[in-house]
Amino acid sequence: MIKLPQLRKRTFRSLFELKPYLDEINDQVERPEYIHHDPVQFMHRFNEKCDCEIAGFFAATMAWGRRDIVVAKVDDLLKRMNMKPYNFVMNYTPSDYERFLTFRHRTIKPIDIHGIILSLQNIYRNHEDLEAFWKISYLKGKELGRPFLAIFHEDFFRMCDDAEVRTRKHISNPEKGSTCKRLYMFLRWVVRKNSTVDLGIWDFIPASELLVPFDVHVARQARRYGLVTRRTNDWKTVNELTETLKLMNPGDPARYDYALFGIGALGYELPKRFVLNRV
Repeated sequence: MIKLPQLRKRTFRSLFELKPYLDEINDQVERPEYIHHDPVQFMHRFNEKCDCEIAGFFAATMAWGRRDIVVAKVDDLLKRMNMKPYNFVMNYTPSDYERFLTFRHRTIKPIDIHGIILSLQNIYRNHEDLEAFWKISYLKGKELGRPFLAIFHEDFFRMCDDAEVRTRKHISNPEKGSTCKRLYMFLRWVVRKNSTVDLGIWDFIPASELLVPFDVHVARQARRYGLVTRRTNDWKTVNELTETLKLMNPGDPARYDYALFGIGALGYELPKRFVLNRV
């Protein structure tokens, strides 16, 4: 087995030399034009909070692979809901299942859509809205000293007796080591304020507590520029990255998702002198 060299970590001083460049890329990427190519667009299509959060939750859950394919699939799904996600969820019955019989996206099958809809239906029937349900998980996590997304995972599927075991893998659990990229992308959309992209319609958690949505593009750039030392894409690594980014922006570390994604997937570049590791 070939032993990979240890990753070098950026010093505190050099981190702040890098900061202006990352901030500039953030400003270039986080613009209205970004919306039209990203699944976040589906939240912008609705005015009512419940429609926004349901559309956003499905868009984030399905955010695997190329963005254009994800956008097309989410659009297809919402059209099967008559572009009225809250009304459809609240009035969903087993007879509506046939609407999804021909729907597929990667490993997401009709039975998974069915289970998620039933969980959402029970959440809205028993709570003020989806945010109120998340808030309970957040407070319970604080009390128990557990990641609140693990609580959310448990409580979400507790709301539906008809959810298949296979459906559970589509809602990440940090206690299984997952980076929870799609859940934190959804939370970025609904929590961050004063953004032209993120809607900031939820208040149960401050932006300072959001972790960075950690995909392959972000992971590669985080290692290349010495923002993390771990080579495994897991819960510990996304926490390490977020703690590093908090040094540059304590109140909104997740904003650097735009810069790291922009460098990794959109062709933005940093001066070569900032590269610390070959990855």
